[in-house]
Amino acid sequence: MRLSTLAGSAVAAAAGFMGSTAVFAQDVAGDLEVIGAPVPGGMGWQPAASSVARDIHWLDGLLLYIITAIVVFVVGLLGWALLRYNSRANPNPARFSHNSPVEIAWTVIPILILIVIGSFSLPILFKQQTMPVADITIKATGNQWYWHYDYPDHEFGFDSYMIGFDADNKLTPDVEAQLAEAGYRKEHFLLATDTAVVVPVGRNVIVQVTAADVIHSWALPAMGVKQDGVPGRLAELWFQPEKEGIYFGQCSELCGIAHAYMPITVKVVSEEAYEQWLDSAIEEYAGKPRNVDVASAR
Repeated sequence: MRLSTLAGSAVAAAAGFMGSTAVFAQDVAGDLEVIGAPVPGGMGWQPAASSVARDIHWLDGLLLYIITAIVVFVVGLLGWALLRYNSRANPNPARFSHNSPVEIAWTVIPILILIVIGSFSLPILFKQQTMPVADITIKATGNQWYWHYDYPDHEFGFDSYMIGFDADNKLTPDVEAQLAEAGYRKEHFLLATDTAVVVPVGRNVIVQVTAADVIHSWALPAMGVKQDGVPGRLAELWFQPEKEGIYFGQCSELCGIAHAYMPITVKVVSEEAYEQWLDSAIEEYAGKPRNVDVASAR
């Protein structure tokens, strides 16, 4: 599928700039393991890399037990009714119109189930929506069809395009070479970006999400976060990455013809590597020099 002429022109215009920054952004992060990525035929969650993601996985497991018990109970009840009250076993059916104990039970029991679910799900929701003190603040702006990232504390920003976006989203030999040069494998096509977001492990990361044109959505499954970016509005999400590695996400709000081609790449690195990357990024993107290091900025 060929993109619009406008999108192609924009990519071509930025190609020289992106080419110079792609290797820079990838090399500083070092040799990282790809942890958060979809797998062919996968049915479960990506590995949880934050406390928020672990809470979501635990709640999902709890709900699975609850709904399994309900399904088993209902199917068993239907089977018992079919056997006990069919015309052969019960040729003279009762003619009562109601049963107060049963009606009370099927009203009260679902209420109790919902109370149990709410007592566990609401604290997790509040945890997701309560922003901690930020160690790192990043502003993510969705565009058709790429992400722009700002590090406002240091007054610099960069665009992040899918590797292969300027090749009509096809895995050509040239795109394979670009992936290899950036440290990715062929199977990371459609997931990897030319310039990744870089954050330090173990720190509170606040991502402010908005959009420049239509509604986009910034989603990073391994961190358990997803937030719509609405033009003219600024929303926030947070996560605290627990393990160094590469994590892939995706725009998760239908935003136009190339919606499927605006992935998200986040690299979680050590504090030392992050400080090196930050100094290089400030120099590369003409940002504001930092006066304190990450370890003391708490």
